[in-house]
Amino acid sequence: MKQEIERKFLVIGDSWRKSAGAGLSCRQGYITAGREEATVRVRLLGQKGFLTIKGATKGISRAELEYEIPAADAEYMIQTLCGERQIEKRRYTLKVGLDIWELDEFTGLNAGLVMAEIELESETQSFEKPEWLGEEVSYDARYTNAALARLPFSRW
Repeated sequence: MKQEIERKFLVIGDSWRKSAGAGLSCRQGYITAGREEATVRVRLLGQKGFLTIKGATKGISRAELEYEIPAADAEYMIQTLCGERQIEKRRYTLKVGLDIWELDEFTGLNAGLVMAEIELESETQSFEKPEWLGEEVSYDARYTNAALARLPFSRW
């Protein structure tokens, strides 16, 4: 079984930008979101499409299965199956020490929110914390992308 173990943090300041590069445009929609059993997401990241199925979160872990799909199919699914359950963001990948961080700068109704996430091999794995890392929000369900698609940051 594929397992995602992920920690999420708010990002403070702009010092991360000096090593961030251009990033990739990301649009994603949720076919199902907020159900205890599973979330089904479709994503356009740059020019690639993905279909992802995520299980219920337990701590900071959950089952995750992701498949690359044609970008045109992803676009069609976002437009026809996701309704308003969508988010837009710019994704940046940064290497800090030996770790890879993904930073998401949200736009649209979630503008002003910047989050960083790191995928780990275990829930107890240690990692270097960069200077721009703010409050941890791994256990705050409001900060999941699926939750932000239902109740955007601007409406809190």
